[in-house]
Amino acid sequence: MMVVAENLNVRNKPYVEAVRKKDKKTIAKMAKELADAGTELINVQCSLDGVGDEDMLPLAVEAVSDSIAGISLDSRSLEAIKRCLPICKEPPLVNFISATEPDHGEELLALVAKSKSSLILRASKGTVPTTLEAKLQIIEELIERANAADIPNERLFGDPSLVHIGRGMGQDHIVHSHECVQALNAMVDPPMNTIACISNISVGLPKRLRSRVNASFLYYLAGASLDAAIVDVLDPEIQKAVYLIKSFRDEMIFTPADLSR
Repeated sequence: MMVVAENLNVRNKPYVEAVRKKDKKTIAKMAKELADAGTELINVQCSLDGVGDEDMLPLAVEAVSDSIAGISLDSRSLEAIKRCLPICKEPPLVNFISATEPDHGEELLALVAKSKSSLILRASKGTVPTTLEAKLQIIEELIERANAADIPNERLFGDPSLVHIGRGMGQDHIVHSHECVQALNAMVDPPMNTIACISNISVGLPKRLRSRVNASFLYYLAGASLDAAIVDVLDPEIQKAVYLIKSFRDEMIFTPADLSR
């Protein structure tokens, strides 16, 4: 299972302050800590809506690239992504395209195809679908668009689009997301990848509960053969979960002493 660090996001106040001050040294230090924690990619976010990303995102990506080659570009600004691509040491993961971006969607697909990047396809259309069928329909349509733009399935990551467990139909969403991951892994040919932003499940819960809920949900989706997880890689519970999942999948050598560290 590929691990993507979510830590450099707009909720991380020290990181946001470092970006605002153009403090690349501090950003690089944060990125090194994430790399040392075992992440394979770092998701880099500077805003929720893309405003200002044209200048901020390249700066952050350049700083992060000093510590790790694997980058996930999380921006709603197409121009920001264009500016970041030459900085990345290897083709990045672009996070994300959904069914609600008709204005620059085809241009984004063309950019991803030309740069040999990977792309997250999010099952969202303004709001998160409430049924398995709706999730699969959106992702199926996005796969067709991506394939038409010459992006092969091996570079696509289907995201069931998670909502927090405490929200309205949250538990129904969880079941449908689990089924969505199973279906994408079993039915899409040629095979594609699956990915999920695990911490979305615990938004709104008391802080003391979030770590436990996130780690348990990661195990749950791993059981559905999840290929990649966007997680807080500094969370000890998540670290243990990732270690055990990779051990169970024979992706690393299990040593009991590692769980005591």
